[in-house]
Amino acid sequence: MSEIEKKNDAENVIEIAEILRRLPHRYPFLLIDRAVGYVANTSICGIKNVTVNEPFFPGHFPGAPVMPGVLQIEALAQTGALLMSKTLDADISKHLILFMSVDNARFKKPVMPGDVMEMPVEVLFARRNIFKFRGRVMVRGELATECEFAAMKADRP
Repeated sequence: MSEIEKKNDAENVIEIAEILRRLPHRYPFLLIDRAVGYVANTSICGIKNVTVNEPFFPGHFPGAPVMPGVLQIEALAQTGALLMSKTLDADISKHLILFMSVDNARFKKPVMPGDVMEMPVEVLFARRNIFKFRGRVMVRGELATECEFAAMKADRP
């Protein structure tokens, strides 16, 4: 059973309209379509439907499209930022969630057009405005990418 199937009946589903209210990212850099299983200060599962129309595929790689690993990590970071924004009730007109670090990144399987990235993210540590997370990218129940990362809420300049 996939992360989506496990968490889809949960009340805490975050649709695209709320994502757009909580994150400043926009096309072509918004890398979450939906989130399920949100639990404040604890966990969330982001969902990204990967299509052949993604702007990075023509150059990565022509004739053999693969989603760049750095963008998979960015999608995980955006999922963590969504959890932080909702947990801390951050106002994106006044605050930003800033990526601080990434550790222990591992790429196990390529992500390609047609894949659905399920991105379970769990909080390892939270103190005031700083959170540390463990995130995974799952495709068809298989681990594609994993890492730990940290982010902080900061005042917008």
